[in-house]
Amino acid sequence: MTTMKAVRIHEYGGPEVLKYEDAPKPQAGAGELLIRVHATSVNPVDWKIRAGYLQQMLKYKLPMIPGWDVSGVVEAAGPGARFQPGDEVYSRPDMSRDGTYAEYVIVKESEVAPKPKSIDHSTAAAIPLAALTAWQALYDAAKIATGQKLLIHGAAGGVGTFAVQLAKLKGAYVIATASKKNHDFLRSLGADEC
Repeated sequence: MTTMKAVRIHEYGGPEVLKYEDAPKPQAGAGELLIRVHATSVNPVDWKIRAGYLQQMLKYKLPMIPGWDVSGVVEAAGPGARFQPGDEVYSRPDMSRDGTYAEYVIVKESEVAPKPKSIDHSTAAAIPLAALTAWQALYDAAKIATGQKLLIHGAAGGVGTFAVQLAKLKGAYVIATASKKNHDFLRSLGADEC
């Protein structure tokens, strides 16, 4: 098979520019995996790219495939890969390449991790982008430390739920903002105050 089904954009704009169509099936090269997509997610960055807001930072050749979370099964691996066909994996692929709104996606092997056996593909696909955003903000940029007080706005959202847990893992005191209906949920994740 040389084609696959994918959602692509041929121009920037609203949701109407998303087209479900045939697209060339990618091939794995050295250091890459071809993943058969079982699940992906929708993140705010997806609509921002689709609308053209990030054209200055990310130079895409149109048509392009959006989506940058994936859970699936390795279909093919480049020479010397540590993952093999049949391995269940998840990833936040390189955003400068075609994304995951497709039957298949090429991902650098260094961007892939084994999918935890305790979760299904849909759950696994909801993790990478949100979790990495929280990790990079708290650990890489803010360099939080044990005993610090941290205010997390929108703590019941995708990035926020990971931020609460990662902050508590580091030993921070977490103050979370969210709708009252989410306070018990946030306390169950470790928030000290809501």
